[in-house]
Amino acid sequence: MAMSSGLNFGMRRSMPLLWGVCLGFSLMLFFVGIGIGQVFTLFPQLNIYMKVIGVVYLLYLAYVIAYSGELKKGAKFDQPLNFLKGVLFQWVNPKAWVVCVSAVSTFTTPGNSYIGQILLLTSAFLIVGPLCVGIWIFLGAFLKQHLINPSYMKNFNMFMALLLILSIIPVIKAL
Repeated sequence: MAMSSGLNFGMRRSMPLLWGVCLGFSLMLFFVGIGIGQVFTLFPQLNIYMKVIGVVYLLYLAYVIAYSGELKKGAKFDQPLNFLKGVLFQWVNPKAWVVCVSAVSTFTTPGNSYIGQILLLTSAFLIVGPLCVGIWIFLGAFLKQHLINPSYMKNFNMFMALLLILSIIPVIKAL
């Protein structure tokens, strides 16, 4: 998603997405750490609903990515994902939930300093996240120089959309 945004819209126009993804993920990590993850234990059906919503949203994003290179200016999908969509994307992304739950269970220990550990873990992701997402956006912007031909761009967008769809398969199998 970040690479496709960098490719189609460049570094500058992808920055709201970068900050939205990083803040959204860090907030989710914090809330999972302070106990929202327990909601899924109490209500296992909620996990299934989140996965379905996540799959539908990721399919929508795959569609947006697949056709972003060939839309005319001013078309609905000729805009990069904004800050809010970057934040909200994390909350419906099943992979982000898995990473959050795994990170909290791996890098924290119960005890008096638990909230401090959660804050440290969240801060680490908030600091490292922009670099990681930024690298993907940069790679996309870099590739744009090599995908000047519209058919190359179309093929690349289709390939990125296909990779996104393939990443959903394990989630669908788990349903």
